[in-house]
Amino acid sequence: MGFFDFLRSPDIAQGVREFRETPGAVLLDVRTPQEYSAGHIPGSQNTPLQSIDTADAFIASKDTPLFVYCHSGARSSRAVKALARMGYANVKNIGGIAAYPGEVER
Repeated sequence: MGFFDFLRSPDIAQGVREFRETPGAVLLDVRTPQEYSAGHIPGSQNTPLQSIDTADAFIASKDTPLFVYCHSGARSSRAVKALARMGYANVKNIGGIAAYPGEVER
């Protein structure tokens, strides 16, 4: 681990792989509905950052593994903090879809 590792952005491709390998995991896209409909990672659920407090309506357990992304990683970082405050114990910011090399669906 290097001194400046904290400056690196999360690797969204690695995060999506981890999501797909984790049983029961949920992939959250915290962008706006308009951004989501323009292209999103297959299997993701759209929960805009502004309404992240409603996540408990569809996430059954506070232990559910959550993988969170947005456009660049900034909103997903804020969403991860909010979800942790709500009691979710297994939440990971995987970064921004702008850096995602995989296929997206519309």
